[in-house]
Amino acid sequence: MNPLESLFNPKSISLIGAAHTEAKFGGIILKNLLRFKGKVYPVNPNYTYLMGLKAYPSVEKLPESVDLSIIIRPAPQVPEILKAHKDKAKCVIIISSGFAEIGEKNRQDEILHIARELNIRILGPNCIGIYNPYQRLDTLFLSYERLKRPKKGNIAVVSQSGAILSCLFGAIRKTNIGLSRAIHYGNAVDIDESDIYEYLANNDETRVVISYIESVKEGRKFIDRARLLSEKKPLLILKSGKSSRGQVAAYSHTGRLAGRYEVFHSILRQFNIKEVEDFDELMDAAKAISYQKPSPGQRVLILTNGGGSGVLAADECMRQKLEVAPLPEKSLKILKPLFPSFCVLNNPLDLTAHARDEDYLTALHELKEDYDGFIVISLTGVTGITERFIDLLKDFKTNTPKPIVSHIAYDSISRKLTLLLEKIGIPVYPSPERAVRGLKALLNPSPC
Repeated sequence: MNPLESLFNPKSISLIGAAHTEAKFGGIILKNLLRFKGKVYPVNPNYTYLMGLKAYPSVEKLPESVDLSIIIRPAPQVPEILKAHKDKAKCVIIISSGFAEIGEKNRQDEILHIARELNIRILGPNCIGIYNPYQRLDTLFLSYERLKRPKKGNIAVVSQSGAILSCLFGAIRKTNIGLSRAIHYGNAVDIDESDIYEYLANNDETRVVISYIESVKEGRKFIDRARLLSEKKPLLILKSGKSSRGQVAAYSHTGRLAGRYEVFHSILRQFNIKEVEDFDELMDAAKAISYQKPSPGQRVLILTNGGGSGVLAADECMRQKLEVAPLPEKSLKILKPLFPSFCVLNNPLDLTAHARDEDYLTALHELKEDYDGFIVISLTGVTGITERFIDLLKDFKTNTPKPIVSHIAYDSISRKLTLLLEKIGIPVYPSPERAVRGLKALLNPSPC
C-alpha cells in the first residue's frame, strides 16, 4: 500500500492546535473536519470539548494512534510536538509557517530529522494541506463561507502555492468540473510533488492531474515520477518562476531555488511531459480532458452559425498548429443540395443565422470521417437553435469517439444550453479561441 494512503484516506485524525472559534485557523480547520467520515481528535489543553468533540490535552493522551495528524502551532513549538507523535501517527501535515521560507532552514531540517527517526511522513510545513471530497476530508484553514469547494470530480490539483490552489478552486467551480484531490505541499520538506504524482498515478478517482510548480528539489526523481504519471493519465504542468525576478520570488515563497526555466522547459519537452503557458490554458485543457479522452490527429472542422466567430476559431487553430483543412469534394457534392445557397460550405463551415438544430447534425455526420476533432459554435440568439440541439449533439457524440468541444455565445438561453451540453460530456467555452485551446488538449497527445 502506498504510504500516502494514510494522508489522503485516513480513518482517524488528530488536530494539534484545535480552537473553539473560527476567529482562529485551528477553529476553521476543526469545523471543516466535522464533515470528515472518520474519527477526529482535537488537541488543546485548555478545553474538555471543542465543537462537540472530546478534546485531549496532548498528543500523548490520545486514546489511539491516528493515521493523520495536523499541526497548527507556532513554528518554534513544532519540533517538540512532532517528537510527541512517536507511535501516534503515520502522516503529519504541518500547517505552520516560519521555516525555510523565512530563512529558518535549521528548524526545517530538524523536523525532517525527527520525522525520519519516527518513520512519519510530513506534508509541509507552510502549507494548507489537502482536500478529498470523496472522504469529506478538508484540512484547509479557509472557511466554506469564504471559499466554496468544487464538487466531486476527476481532476486532481497539486500546487506548491496555497493561493494558487484557492484560485483553482474558484476556476474549477466556474468551469463546471470537479475535483478528486487537492494538495498544497508548501515547503515540501518530505512529501513533494513527485511523491504525490506516484500516488495519483494509481488513484482510480483521478483522471487528469494539474500541477502548479515554482521549483523542483530533486530533478531526476521529478522526471521519473512525472513520466510514470503521464504514461497512465494526462499531467498538465504550469511552471512559474520563469524570469529572474520570478525565481527570486519563488525562493522567498517556499525557500526552494527555482533554477533556470530554460532547462526545466527543455527537459519536459524531451520526455513528452505536457507544459501549459498560463493559468487560462491550464483550465481550458483540464476542462477538456476532464470530459473526454485525448485522441490522435490534428485535422479540425469548425462548424458555426456566425461567420466572425468561425474566423476567430480558424485563426487560433493556426496559432495552435491545428489543421483547418478544406471540405473534401465528395462531401461538398453531398452537402450542397442540402443547404441554402448562402451557406458557406468551407472550413469554417458557416450555416449562417438561418441555421437549424438539424443542420449541425447533417454536416457533422457527413464529415465525421474526414476530421479528427470538431468545434461547434452556436450563436443561440437566432430562432433556429433550440434545446433539441443538445439531443442531436448527444447522438453524434455517442456514435463518434472523436473529440468535440463547443462555444456558445452568451445570451438568454446560453447558460441552460451550456449546462445541458456539459451534462452529456461536451465542454463549452466562453470564446472561440478558448474552445480551440480546449480541443488542442484533446488532439495530438504526447505519446503514452
